[in-house]
Amino acid sequence: MPKSRFAPTSARERLVFALDVPTVREAEALVKQTDGKVGVYKIGMELQFAGGLEFARDLAAEGRKIFLDVKLHDIDNTITKAVRNVAKMGMTFVTVHAYPKTMRAAVEGLAQEGNPDLCLLGVTVLTSMDEADLCAAGYRGPIAEVVEARARDARDAHMGGIVCAATETRRLRPILGDELVIVTPGIRPPGNAAGDQRRVMTPAEAVQAGSDYLVVGRPISQAADPAAAAEAVIADIDGALEAVPA
Repeated sequence: MPKSRFAPTSARERLVFALDVPTVREAEALVKQTDGKVGVYKIGMELQFAGGLEFARDLAAEGRKIFLDVKLHDIDNTITKAVRNVAKMGMTFVTVHAYPKTMRAAVEGLAQEGNPDLCLLGVTVLTSMDEADLCAAGYRGPIAEVVEARARDARDAHMGGIVCAATETRRLRPILGDELVIVTPGIRPPGNAAGDQRRVMTPAEAVQAGSDYLVVGRPISQAADPAAAAEAVIADIDGALEAVPA
């Protein structure tokens, strides 16, 4: 299978810094501190509802890669039209929930807008969930099997990639090949607490498992020196890349 045009080409490009803070002012400070140290900035729901959408547009206009983590899920027509609008914002990544109809509607919206630079990502199972959480939500089967099914659906829908825990990457890479990128939240550098994440890995472990992009939030944003924390993650990624056979 052909390699994804969204595949990263360096250790720095692989690092997605999640700006999970309550205000644009705090996010601006973190961007300033880490400018040139990370590949992608992720804008999640917390910040989106505090002026983050305009902030995301501004960052993209300045030439930064932006991951708009909206996790869209609605009726087909709404998804199609929403993705058409997102495709006009200059984003690099946007998320939708990895339900077949939702993903097909998102792909249709992107096709209508004709923007080849936006990567649609299907969110499989949130990294904050464990087997008990999945069962309580009414799903059958182990998490790994649910994630695998949704990854296959993403591939068949012609999505740009998926979001999953790094613990599932090794199982999914043979299914997706290099055609879809794999983005993994729940990344915790050595010595960092897991927090509310359940299925976690270190940056090096995630890269060795086959993850393309690693999402890191609090270990950087809450560090005394966010720039140094970002550089430490990149060094861990770089070391893992050197150990991975070509």
